[in-house]
Amino acid sequence: MMRTHRMIAVTLAAAVLSGGVAAGAAQAAPAAGSAPSACRPANHLAKITPAPASAGHSHYRVTLTAPRGYESCRLAGSPTDVRFTEHGRRVPVTAGRYGDQRTVVTFGPGHPVHFDIQVPNGRRAKAANEASFTLRAPGGVIPGTSVAEGRLKVAPGTVVGPVRRGA
Repeated sequence: MMRTHRMIAVTLAAAVLSGGVAAGAAQAAPAAGSAPSACRPANHLAKITPAPASAGHSHYRVTLTAPRGYESCRLAGSPTDVRFTEHGRRVPVTAGRYGDQRTVVTFGPGHPVHFDIQVPNGRRAKAANEASFTLRAPGGVIPGTSVAEGRLKVAPGTVVGPVRRGA
């Protein structure tokens, strides 16, 4: 009799523990059928277009859009690791950041976002046709490199603004 109670108790404890572990794993993994994040580089499109100039600077707008079928996500601050290339060759210009790096925006299908590339006039600008960058979330960087295509010129002193709502 004592042996039967112990066997039931061990079996019950094993069932509870395995159920608890399974429940914890289910919380860490995305739910079945949920859409992938629009913030992942492979899941969005990015395009560079000229923007209105300001005193002493040229501006370019990098617009990110996500097609239907992706989950909205949150972005914050300026992209990091910004690199410029011209037909596959690296343009030797390092971009800094400017603006409020704490504002959080929602990005996803129907919620495009953009950021500004500000280039000082009067310096030896170099042509580029692509910018690669790493997006940032409120808690850190999003793994992977996003790429935007479009004609622009960059120069020493180029800075990148924070991600903002709208196209």
